[in-house]
Amino acid sequence: MTTEIAITAEHLTKRYDNQRALQDFSIQLPANRVIGVLGANGAGKSTLFRMITGMVQPDQGRIDIFGKKPGWETNALISYLPDRARWYKFHTVQQALEWGDGLLPGFDKKRAESLLEFMKLDPTMGVEGMSRGQEARLMLTLCMCRDVPMLILDEPFAGIDLISRERIIGALIDNLSERQQTVLVSTHEIQEAESLFDYAVFMDEGQALLHGDVEMLRAERGSMESIYRHLYQ
Repeated sequence: MTTEIAITAEHLTKRYDNQRALQDFSIQLPANRVIGVLGANGAGKSTLFRMITGMVQPDQGRIDIFGKKPGWETNALISYLPDRARWYKFHTVQQALEWGDGLLPGFDKKRAESLLEFMKLDPTMGVEGMSRGQEARLMLTLCMCRDVPMLILDEPFAGIDLISRERIIGALIDNLSERQQTVLVSTHEIQEAESLFDYAVFMDEGQALLHGDVEMLRAERGSMESIYRHLYQ
């Protein structure tokens, strides 16, 4: 049985001034899996995600998304939550949904409304008055409600409260039970999030230190948290 490949990266290199973000990075990532992209700040995770979306071009090497070069055609297949996403402060939650419904390919408004209820977000609430956790739940709602083949979440749990993290993980689990998607998640909250992953990539200094099926990695090396501690201690 062959495994469909979602992402193929070959010898990717990217530098910002004198800082190396990716260095001869090569990998194939399977489709329809939940892939944890793990590593410390500066490991190259965000740069990799931006290359997948076509926002950043490699200095060297190539990357394919479902067999195609990143661009407008592949962007319609991807729902991307960047690590520093923000909405206009004058939006209400309902206006944010209307914005998404009008502009984002594959936007499922009924799914978005269901997610708002699950996330305990009032549609009349203004974005300007939100806590960081509420804002994170809104951003994730707009990202997860799209019916597209790939979902990319860059540090969706960073700096938010425990209750919000629990709701986000619960929404992700519920979302994955309803549709087939390739999901990439970068996070430092490994202990809480590792139950989501069935494939993992450990990155450091722009390279892939280790990657593979999570069950196989656990059988060989222990939990994702213990592998993380061993690799980065």
